[in-house]
Amino acid sequence: MKVFIDGAIVDGKDARISVMDHGLLYGDGVFEGIRAWGGKVFRLDDHLSRLSYGSRALHMELPYSKAELADIVQRTVDAFGEDEAYIRLLVTRGVGPLGIDTHSCEAPNVVCMVDGLKIFPKEKQLSGVSLHTSGSRRANFDAIDSRIKSLNYLTNVMARVQARRSGADEALLLNQAGHVAEASVANVFVVQDGVLITPPTTDGSLDGITRRTVLELAESMGIPTQVRSITRTDFFIGQDAFLSGTGAGIVRVSSLDGQAIGGREPSSIMVSILDGYVERRSS
Repeated sequence: MKVFIDGAIVDGKDARISVMDHGLLYGDGVFEGIRAWGGKVFRLDDHLSRLSYGSRALHMELPYSKAELADIVQRTVDAFGEDEAYIRLLVTRGVGPLGIDTHSCEAPNVVCMVDGLKIFPKEKQLSGVSLHTSGSRRANFDAIDSRIKSLNYLTNVMARVQARRSGADEALLLNQAGHVAEASVANVFVVQDGVLITPPTTDGSLDGITRRTVLELAESMGIPTQVRSITRTDFFIGQDAFLSGTGAGIVRVSSLDGQAIGGREPSSIMVSILDGYVERRSS
């Protein structure tokens, strides 16, 4: 692992952050998970734009310009030196005394970590992962805006814990109305009668960069899409389902709460989207 911290790039074992940083104490900050292949960072400008508006929403002023952040990310990726890399770029509120008063903090702290990451085994990309409906519900949109990728991931963490304890690979999160929000670390898509469907951000899903890529690919391929509320039933009446995420990539869903989804083989829509995604990230 290589880490940019305090203006320098160091080995992961040498990276240090203060225990008084409010990112650690209160989950006060934002982050981006980003991918790089062959040294080329995928959709970096989109990630930095989301980091920027997340920071503004939390009333944090970024200590670097977008161009400077892009340079930090690229230099850290170059220092890592591997063909495939996962980047975690985060901004914390910074060091301050105990207490949630943000005005007592020093300048925000920027950290860029680059390492390898495997969320799901590669063989499950087409064979599919199993989902478990979490008992932890996504907070209402007017309480915590899901478009802000904050450091507070406790709901997602507990959802994944529940899924693992139930024997499933991944969790499915619902909102307070019972509509599907997302998986613990990915957006969700369902294929029904040739239409690709995904929940809106107002139902509690992140405005995922890979999600955007999937919708763009579908449009370019002439695949009809709908962004609308769905429930668990939509998985069972659909012909296929898959997850999309920076860390996860494009991964098929084989079952939900023990009930199989779709057929034995992935749909042509899912295969086309996966092929298009691989080609897009390589271009």
